Amino acid sequence: MSSQATTPSFTDVYGATYRLVEPGAFVLGDERSSAHPSEIPACKVDIDEPFFFAERPVTQAQWTDVMKDNPSKFQEGWSAGLRPVEQVSYDDIQLFLERLNQRDSNHSYLGLIGQWRLPSETEWEYVARSGSSGRWWFGDKDVELDEYGWHAGNSGGSTREVGLKKPNNWGFFDMNGLVNEWCTDHWLRSYDGGRTQRPYTKGDGTKFVVRGGSWFTESDSTRSGSRSFAGRSKRSDGLGLRLVWEPVEPMVNEESQGASPSSNDQS
Repeated sequence: MSSQATTPSFTDVYGATYRLVEPGAFVLGDERSSAHPSEIPACKVDIDEPFFFAERPVTQAQWTDVMKDNPSKFQEGWSAGLRPVEQVSYDDIQLFLERLNQRDSNHSYLGLIGQWRLPSETEWEYVARSGSSGRWWFGDKDVELDEYGWHAGNSGGSTREVGLKKPNNWGFFDMNGLVNEWCTDHWLRSYDGGRTQRPYTKGDGTKFVVRGGSWFTESDSTRSGSRSFAGRSKRSDGLGLRLVWEPVEPMVNEESQGASPSSNDQS
């Protein structure tokens, strides 16, 4: 993965930045003998396809503009729109994605047509680790967490505006705490059988993986490898989302006409 300064990115109409995550490989899960049962067996995962990952969780302002309502608990204050949207279920998010993709069906970013989606669990952990292998990307000491994430020990009993803490090695904010983030994987309480970049979709699809920990959970739940789940209709003030934008095809017509797409194309 390239450094933050050289990694391609684009900004949408809400001012949200999406940064390219390049292919690579990492170890998913925990290789220690004391590992949590849900984080074993650790397995190597190849990230074969590049994707653009949101630097920050989806905000209340963005959700409200697309959905015309705001389900979030923490709406007080002039800066509430910059807090992460929460109390959104997996099914709510599917409608949000459908509307977002309909709106952007003919819109290009960096000269490409693409689609919005949730990350797979492996994509999420690949980004969270950002080349590291410790408990968190910055190391193994709980006392350092306050600089990088909101959790029960420092949140003050509510969410905060996105992007206030320091980013990880690849330039992504709020990967540790603030709100748990939905992934597309069906829940299985182990990594039996290994994993790939694509989401794990065996089972009945009633429970989905959530990652990152939240403003009301203890520090251990914010580790890069920590994982949990929620029923697809679950709504909680500690459950939000982060977007992935995946290129599908180049804008042939624009390129043939000599257009020069901007990295800051707006919807």
